[in-house]
Amino acid sequence: MRNEMTLEFLSVSENESLARVAVAAFISQMNPTMEELTDIKTVVSEAVTNAIIHGYEENPHQKVMISCAIEGEQIEIIIKDEGKGISDIEEAKEPLFTSKPEWERSGMGFTIMENFMDKVDVTSEPDSGTTIRMMKQLTSTRALCN
Repeated sequence: MRNEMTLEFLSVSENESLARVAVAAFISQMNPTMEELTDIKTVVSEAVTNAIIHGYEENPHQKVMISCAIEGEQIEIIIKDEGKGISDIEEAKEPLFTSKPEWERSGMGFTIMENFMDKVDVTSEPDSGTTIRMMKQLTSTRALCN
């Protein structure tokens, strides 16, 4: 059985915690371990923060979209913005790369996403936004809804 949810919110930093908690609540039906839940909350935080800080830096208070799907023991999370996009995805994925060196940011967002998830796909076009699609197979699934 496939189950899905979609969430859309303004790109203000206060909504990062909303996104993290909403995704965690949605996947709780799969009864993930605390480690799995923490990993997923962390990647959602990273992706949403990137959308807010980098995607909409010149045009704040736009929309960030999240969709989640559960199928079997697999989780798919898609986080999308319609902001400025990424001109060089491979460079952006390099550990410690940041487009804002004046900020106290570590430049580890994509590295964290790739380490905590089984698959991370990034598509982006300048001035059209960025979509991050992440997949994770839970190892401890004991579905509560069955």
